[in-house]
This record gives sequence, structure tokens and C-alpha cells, in this order.
Amino acid sequence: MGKCLYQHNLKALLSDQYEDLVQQGIRKNLIPMDILFREGEAAANSYLVTKGCLKLSKLNAQGGEVIIRYITPGDMAAAPAVLRNGDYPVTAQALKFTEVIVWDKEGFIALIQKNPKIAMDLLMTVYDRLEDLQTRYLELSSEQAEQRIAKMMISLMKHAGQEHSSGVHIDIPLSRQNIADHIGASMYTVSRTLSTWEKSGWLKSSRKQITITNPGALKALGKT
Repeated sequence: MGKCLYQHNLKALLSDQYEDLVQQGIRKNLIPMDILFREGEAAANSYLVTKGCLKLSKLNAQGGEVIIRYITPGDMAAAPAVLRNGDYPVTAQALKFTEVIVWDKEGFIALIQKNPKIAMDLLMTVYDRLEDLQTRYLELSSEQAEQRIAKMMISLMKHAGQEHSSGVHIDIPLSRQNIADHIGASMYTVSRTLSTWEKSGWLKSSRKQITITNPGALKALGKT
């Protein structure tokens, strides 16, 4: 089994209370392609991913999908929307067999009152995601597609990387279209770029699977 390169902060932050926290929610299992919640629905529940992966996406004005981010074990989803009595701002879909812990608003508020560190994690998460959106906006307006793809690969290595003898395997089912929808490029551009990198020995790819074999090359490209 590969070694995970990144542990999200909620599990690390509450390492001594994490199992108790999980036991206070309701476990829900999803199979690949299941929808957990849809953009525009009233936000009723907060979620913590304990296994698998969720894709968070929005629809643009033309009805096309724009991938906002991927949620991996230790990440929370929808908590801010629930706390402000809002709607879900995105659609959450399972990309693989996924387990989430579910709390309704009252249950989640009770958890925060008992574990104030959760509120700290939420503030950190909101800040990080706002900063991420700002960075991606700047990248779209100033960087070439290959730089944006490189930065996406680097981010996914940190959040969902499994270290193997062959390289760093990104433990998320990731199609060319997924990458294109995430960075705002055409699938043709993504396919051409990944093929070039594969010939250069930077990565290995198959259907929805990517292993980074030369992380240094991608990091250098992302900085140019």
C-alpha cells in the first residue's frame, strides 16, 4: 500500500477526539457517480469525508460543468452553507466508493460548541478556499494551460498523493475532461500536454489514473 503524502487539518487538529466526533454523526456510503447534494438545494446537512473522494462542481451560464475542487478524507463539505441557512453552492458527486459522516444543523452546532477547534478549522478552510479561487482566477488570466495543469497536479499530489515505488499516484479517478473542466482548458489541450509529459517521463497515465514520476519537473514548470 502507498504512503499518503497529506493529512487534512481537521483529522490532525482533532486527532485525540476524531473517532468520537465521527461516532456522533450518521455514516452514509456512496457508490461512484452518486450525488450527495445538488447546487441550489436548501443546505440541510454538513458532511465529513472519511473514505473516498467527492467532486464539487458548478454549472456555468452555458450549462457546462466547472469543477471547483475535490474533497478527500478529512475534508468537510457544506458546513458554511448550513450554518448560514443557505443553499448548497455546488453539486457534490462521489468519484469512487465514498463514506461520509452526516450532521444536521442542530447536531453540527452542538459539535462546534463541544469542540471549538472545529470552528477554527472551518475558518481556515473558508480562507484557504477563497485564496485558492483567487489564485485560480489569476492563473486563468495570466498563465498558459500547461502551467495550470502542472499546478493542479502538484495540488492533487499534496491532497491525494500516494507514494509508490513507481512515483506518486493521485488517488482520485481523473479523466482528461475532469482536468479540462477544473483548469478551464479544452480536453484536446489537456490530452496533448499529458501525452507530451508522458513521453518526457514526467508521468504515467491510463484511463482516469495518473502517477507522477517526476514531481520536480512539474514543480519547476508550475513556477515559470
